[in-house]
Amino acid sequence: MFCYQCEMSAPNGCGINGALKGTCGKDDTKSRLQDMMIYALKGLSAYRTHANEMGANTKEVDDVIAKTLYFTLTNMNFNFNDHIAQVLKVGEAGVKVMDLLSNAHVEKLGIPTPLKVSQNKATGKAILVSGHNLHALEALLKQTEGKGINIYTHSEMLPAHAYPELKKYSHLKGNIGGAWFDQTKIFNEWNGTVLMTTNCIVPLRNSCKYQDRIFGFDIASTDGITNLHTMDFTPLIEKTLSCPEETNFNEEKTISTGHHYKAVLPLAGEILAAINSGKIKRFFVIAGCDAPGKERDYYRKLAISLPKDCVILTSSCGKFRFNDVDFGYIEGTNIPRYLDLGQCNDSNGGVKIALALSEATGIAVNDLPLTIVLMWMEQKAIIILCALLFLGIKNIYVGPSLPKFLNEDILNFLVENFNIKLISKEPVLDFPDLVSA
Repeated sequence: MFCYQCEMSAPNGCGINGALKGTCGKDDTKSRLQDMMIYALKGLSAYRTHANEMGANTKEVDDVIAKTLYFTLTNMNFNFNDHIAQVLKVGEAGVKVMDLLSNAHVEKLGIPTPLKVSQNKATGKAILVSGHNLHALEALLKQTEGKGINIYTHSEMLPAHAYPELKKYSHLKGNIGGAWFDQTKIFNEWNGTVLMTTNCIVPLRNSCKYQDRIFGFDIASTDGITNLHTMDFTPLIEKTLSCPEETNFNEEKTISTGHHYKAVLPLAGEILAAINSGKIKRFFVIAGCDAPGKERDYYRKLAISLPKDCVILTSSCGKFRFNDVDFGYIEGTNIPRYLDLGQCNDSNGGVKIALALSEATGIAVNDLPLTIVLMWMEQKAIIILCALLFLGIKNIYVGPSLPKFLNEDILNFLVENFNIKLISKEPVLDFPDLVSA
């Protein structure tokens, strides 16, 4: 841990005045709140970069990034309430930047439409694209058109298939694999090339067979691979044409995507009628950043054990815990029980839908039949959480563990003011009235 007040590092604090105090006599709670700000800024800056490169005006977000970094200077501020206020300002910028990026994607690429995407089936000369950068994917699709190369998506690129201006390219074929952490296995089996457009890239391991076939883009890179710093994908294309055709992925499966909030809101009337008639009892937002670990099976168990009168909204790579399941439709309606809002930056869609329901029903957002269950792993999950806190969203379940920068004081504040809860080991312990053992 780093003590911001005395600028000393030690396993349990500064090591002079104990685990919770630095040499200045200040407890480390404010240092931990600054850690929360910095993690959130990392996610914020990623979304800001994508929105900016697509032409959005990010001045307001840029100002918050600069002001928050200034706020974290040593010996700048020791006021707890000021720290909380700054965390919420970062959350406000998170709301702003997700709206900017969502709107930029829609303006440039069209409103997504729900569809089924081929899963784990690939043929021909092929490029597998991972990450989040839809702008880079569009450029690649243009440059590979007519060259006999098929394009496939991996992880958070799955929602790309739903955008009209991307799916119009007939060589955008399907999705391969799941969340980011399966990449070593998937890329080893893959015969073509790979383009990593953003996080999460896994450093190459000794078992890696694809070192000469994986390309980084912009700042997404790792030791030993070719990195492309512009959207001239010629080296990637040439390498792909020299690779054998894809023969290792032959499954006949599909998965759903494309439920961007602007595609869901036209169903508002039918959704409201289903709520009023009792056909929909509750909405569950089950989303976030996935990571290896059996404890995260909790989210799959929760999704598949929910009653058929519940609707699941998801986003981010956490969806791959359960998006292989056909959840069907709410009985007697055209409303899918599974709605993939998109990438992690499309998490604002859940809020948009909740606000629309609140306005239509006259029920306050926190009193809606809506439960939010988040999985966290990295910085983008933190900016999403800060955004929800800024909006005053309460009763959020998080897991499978708490971020390390939270201590008892911060956790108590979040519990008292937002009723944040840590998930249990089994969904039935958290939702005994909805989930059977």
